[in-house]
Amino acid sequence: MPIGPQPRGRRGTVEEPYSPLNLRLALATFGLVVCVVLSILLFRTGWTLPGWLLAAWAVFAVIDIVVVQMRRQARKRTEGDRDHSLFE
Repeated sequence: MPIGPQPRGRRGTVEEPYSPLNLRLALATFGLVVCVVLSILLFRTGWTLPGWLLAAWAVFAVIDIVVVQMRRQARKRTEGDRDHSLFE
Protein backbone atom coordinates (compact mmCIF):
# COMPACT_ATOMS: atom_id res chain seq x y z
CA MET A 1 0.00 0.00 0.00
CA PRO A 2 1.60 3.26 -1.07
CA ILE A 3 2.09 5.99 1.47
CA GLY A 4 1.08 9.40 0.21
CA PRO A 5 -1.93 11.47 -0.70
CA GLN A 6 -5.30 9.89 -1.35
CA PRO A 7 -6.21 9.01 -4.93
CA ARG A 8 -8.47 11.42 -6.78
CA GLY A 9 -12.17 11.06 -6.21
CA ARG A 10 -11.81 9.70 -2.67
CA ARG A 11 -13.53 11.45 0.21
CA GLY A 12 -12.04 12.11 3.59
CA THR A 13 -8.65 13.23 4.80
CA VAL A 14 -6.22 12.12 7.46
CA GLU A 15 -7.68 14.68 9.87
CA GLU A 16 -11.31 13.87 8.97
CA PRO A 17 -11.65 10.30 7.63
CA TYR A 18 -14.73 9.26 5.68
CA SER A 19 -17.28 7.50 7.86
CA PRO A 20 -17.52 3.70 7.40
CA LEU A 21 -21.24 3.59 8.25
CA ASN A 22 -22.12 1.75 5.05
CA LEU A 23 -19.72 -1.06 5.88
CA ARG A 24 -21.03 -1.21 9.45
CA LEU A 25 -24.59 -1.44 8.10
CA ALA A 26 -23.65 -4.29 5.75
CA LEU A 27 -21.88 -6.20 8.52
CA ALA A 28 -24.77 -5.72 10.97
CA THR A 29 -27.24 -6.94 8.36
CA PHE A 30 -25.09 -9.98 7.63
CA GLY A 31 -24.84 -10.69 11.37
CA LEU A 32 -28.59 -10.40 11.75
CA VAL A 33 -29.27 -12.87 8.95
CA VAL A 34 -26.69 -15.37 10.23
CA CYS A 35 -27.95 -15.16 13.83
CA VAL A 36 -31.58 -15.60 12.85
CA VAL A 37 -30.88 -18.58 10.58
CA LEU A 38 -28.62 -20.31 13.10
CA SER A 39 -31.04 -19.57 15.93
CA ILE A 40 -33.90 -21.21 14.02
CA LEU A 41 -31.74 -24.24 13.22
CA LEU A 42 -30.67 -24.59 16.86
CA PHE A 43 -34.27 -24.37 18.09
CA ARG A 44 -35.32 -27.08 15.63
CA THR A 45 -32.56 -29.42 16.79
CA GLY A 46 -33.41 -28.91 20.47
CA TRP A 47 -30.50 -26.73 21.51
CA THR A 48 -32.55 -24.01 23.15
CA LEU A 49 -29.90 -22.16 25.18
CA PRO A 50 -27.58 -21.45 22.20
CA GLY A 51 -30.70 -20.62 20.18
CA TRP A 52 -31.75 -18.00 22.72
CA LEU A 53 -28.22 -16.59 22.86
CA LEU A 54 -28.15 -16.16 19.09
CA ALA A 55 -31.64 -14.65 19.17
CA ALA A 56 -30.42 -12.10 21.72
CA TRP A 57 -27.42 -11.38 19.51
CA ALA A 58 -29.83 -10.83 16.61
CA VAL A 59 -31.68 -8.24 18.72
CA PHE A 60 -28.40 -6.39 19.23
CA ALA A 61 -27.81 -6.50 15.47
CA VAL A 62 -31.24 -4.91 14.91
CA ILE A 63 -30.39 -2.19 17.42
CA ASP A 64 -27.08 -1.58 15.63
CA ILE A 65 -28.87 -1.35 12.27
CA VAL A 66 -31.29 1.24 13.69
CA VAL A 67 -28.45 3.30 15.18
CA VAL A 68 -26.47 3.21 11.92
CA GLN A 69 -29.52 4.27 9.92
CA MET A 70 -30.12 7.17 12.30
CA ARG A 71 -26.49 8.29 11.95
CA ARG A 72 -26.67 7.99 8.15
CA GLN A 73 -29.80 10.15 8.11
CA ALA A 74 -28.11 12.73 10.35
CA ARG A 75 -25.08 12.75 8.05
CA LYS A 76 -27.33 13.20 5.03
CA ARG A 77 -28.99 16.20 6.68
CA THR A 78 -25.68 17.86 7.55
CA GLU A 79 -23.86 17.12 4.28
CA GLY A 80 -26.74 17.78 1.90
CA ASP A 81 -27.89 15.56 -0.94
CA ARG A 82 -24.59 13.95 -1.88
CA ASP A 83 -24.96 10.32 -2.91
CA HIS A 84 -23.70 7.84 -0.28
CA SER A 85 -24.33 4.55 -2.00
CA LEU A 86 -23.02 1.29 -0.60
CA PHE A 87 -20.71 0.41 -3.49
CA GLU A 88 -18.80 3.61 -4.24
